Amino acid sequence: MRGACQSYFEAIISAGANFASSPARILIDFLDPLVIAEKIALTDEYRYITIDDIAKELRDGKSGVSGIGANGKMKKGKMH
Repeated sequence: MRGACQSYFEAIISAGANFASSPARILIDFLDPLVIAEKIALTDEYRYITIDDIAKELRDGKSGVSGIGANGKMKKGKMH
C-alpha cells in the first residue's frame, strides 16, 4: 500500500512535534510513522535519535518524514 497523508510539515514542527511527514510534499508510505514510533519506543531513554538514525528504514527517507529528533523511551529493566 502507498499513499498515506500529506501534511504541512513546517507548521507541525513549529507547533512542537519532533517528527512530521512530507517535508518534500510527497505521499508517504503509511508504515513510515510506525517505523519512527517503534524506533523511539525501543531505544534506551538516554539515547537521542535523529532522523539520520531512522531515514534508511523509511521508504522515501528524509523526503517522506523528517524532524528534529527525540529521546528514546525504553527504560532499562522495565520492559514486560
